[in-house]
Amino acid sequence: MGEKPPKSAITRLARRGDTRTPIRIAFVLAPQFPMLAFAAALDPLRVANRLSEKPLFEWLLTSVDGRPVMASNGIPIAVKCPLEELNDVDLVVVCVGLEPLQFGRQHKIHHQLRRLAHHGAAIGAVSCGTFVLAEAGLLNGRRATVHWEYDELFRKRYPALQISRELFVFDRDVFTCCGGTAALDMMLHLVRETAGNQLAQDVAEQFIYPRIRDEEEAQRAAIQNRYAVASPRLAYAIEMMESSLDEPIPLRDLATRVGISTRQIERLFKEQMGVGPSMFYLKRRLERARTMLRQTLLPIREVAVECGFGSTAHFSHAYKKAFGIPPTQERTNARDAC
Repeated sequence: MGEKPPKSAITRLARRGDTRTPIRIAFVLAPQFPMLAFAAALDPLRVANRLSEKPLFEWLLTSVDGRPVMASNGIPIAVKCPLEELNDVDLVVVCVGLEPLQFGRQHKIHHQLRRLAHHGAAIGAVSCGTFVLAEAGLLNGRRATVHWEYDELFRKRYPALQISRELFVFDRDVFTCCGGTAALDMMLHLVRETAGNQLAQDVAEQFIYPRIRDEEEAQRAAIQNRYAVASPRLAYAIEMMESSLDEPIPLRDLATRVGISTRQIERLFKEQMGVGPSMFYLKRRLERARTMLRQTLLPIREVAVECGFGSTAHFSHAYKKAFGIPPTQERTNARDAC
């Protein structure tokens, strides 16, 4: 990997760390935004102000229409103003969770984000807010990250963009974060760059957070840890499966790549995973399909293709057998729950 672009947004704000002017941050909340990621991004700012005994940061909440926004956990959050009235901020953080493509189609937000960027604000995103930045054209020529669950969907929708699986990415005046507790790491990084390492460490301690993770760290735990497997060959086989859910690798080819026979790979899976490799592979594909049905608006036929099924009928049959309901009912249940 080549040298990373300069972090001009952080560098520019860091120069203000010794001034009395707070860094002004606006959080743009979308319907069904992830509460954990939002809180992880905002609360370090509050604690940094308290521990430093001066207003290093100030923030406000906004939405596209200025109305309260319901988080994905059902808690409504009031905002101060509609996005079009937002001015004079240093950073904008777009918080998007479920159904990123639906929110990303709201062209009004694209115009407002471009306006704020034109006036000098650094534009960022948490979790699936990366989709919104991509739709607004703000990621052209820049590196970005998104939650691992949406990584492949993002790559297929925006093949020309540079997407990574890092926790967070700062590239000039645009920044993105994969969400969850990674938002805490990103904001601790901002605190460290603008107010010093000691304050960042002190803020982390307040959250019982023993180590601030670097941006390059992986979003997901290693295969061995996630599945509690001891065999490196089995871990490698699972890794290949997870990286090719849309085009399932034939078992014979999978065994060849791992360097063992088909009989050996069958035995490895049954001994350590409790099921054969074909069933394990099918389960992973169907679990991904369930996530896509619940959290995106992709047509069911596209979900089937994205999860490696040659026909909608085959997909529907396998889905109902695994989860007790057809894909159409899963989609309906997900919409009723919102």
